Amino acid sequence: MVNYFYDKEADVFYFSEGAPRASDQTVEAGNDVLLRVAPRTKHVRGFTLLNASRRLRDTRKPIALPFTLTRSNA
Repeated sequence: MVNYFYDKEADVFYFSEGAPRASDQTVEAGNDVLLRVAPRTKHVRGFTLLNASRRLRDTRKPIALPFTLTRSNA
């Protein structure tokens, strides 16, 4: 299940595959993006986008993030 939430007051967008786990590691990807990674598999389970409204001002342009998501069959 994919979850997402925008916190307007903090201007933070959260995207998650499933519920966060205590074992997940947070990795700074740069450009105001934090990745939540499963430590054993290195699978990206979610990301946090800081200062989200700055990226969303012009919704006609694609939003570039400093990583690529791929879907695994596991």
